[in-house]
Amino acid sequence: MHHRTTSTIVLTALALLALPGCSTSPAPAKTSGSDSSAPQPDDKGDAKQSAVPMSSAQLRERLLDVDDLGTGYTRKPERPAGNNDDVTVLGCPALDELGADAATGSGGGLDFPRRAKASFAHSSGAEVTEELYNDTGSKLSDGTGRIFDAMTGCPAYQVLAGSTPVDITTQEVPAPQFGDERWSHLLTFSSGGAETVVKQTAIRDGSVLLIVSGSLALVDRHLRAALTKATAVG
Repeated sequence: MHHRTTSTIVLTALALLALPGCSTSPAPAKTSGSDSSAPQPDDKGDAKQSAVPMSSAQLRERLLDVDDLGTGYTRKPERPAGNNDDVTVLGCPALDELGADAATGSGGGLDFPRRAKASFAHSSGAEVTEELYNDTGSKLSDGTGRIFDAMTGCPAYQVLAGSTPVDITTQEVPAPQFGDERWSHLLTFSSGGAETVVKQTAIRDGSVLLIVSGSLALVDRHLRAALTKATAVG
């Protein structure tokens, strides 16, 4: 169930690692974890959204675009379906199990059929990706919680992106107090002597799940606007 999300983040990180002078500052000192331990959700949160499920096309209309982001951004082309690079997880059985589920299931990623995604590059070389999903609150909560728990449950592991080994460490960080549930962590990628840090924050608001990943500064800058547009009424 996690394979596609892992693949996307790893490939983005490898692209950043390849940029000259792109080694980032060390991650902040570890703080208390995300608010995934907040009161347990139930389907009552779905009342915040339309009783009629949103289609993937409707979700795409709620994604941020370059006009929302500001100057210096360009939208990256989508990767063709079925063109995911092979990513193998080593040293984290929980993540490996989720990847195996994806390989034999729906093809990877969060297993919600109604989804939309957009990735953007900034002129500074930083990148940010937004994903939207629509399902019942309980399904979004269970699926997202399993993935984030698996990732933060393995503080250090390795993946093979094709034949390239990448060492990854994970660190739970507090998430902004938005929505009904939220998760956030930092992933530090090391390969070939270079290092980069990617932030990933997920917010569930009723029956909509928002995930923003990429440069720490860009995730923090655009998260609120992304949630506002994603959960707009009408």
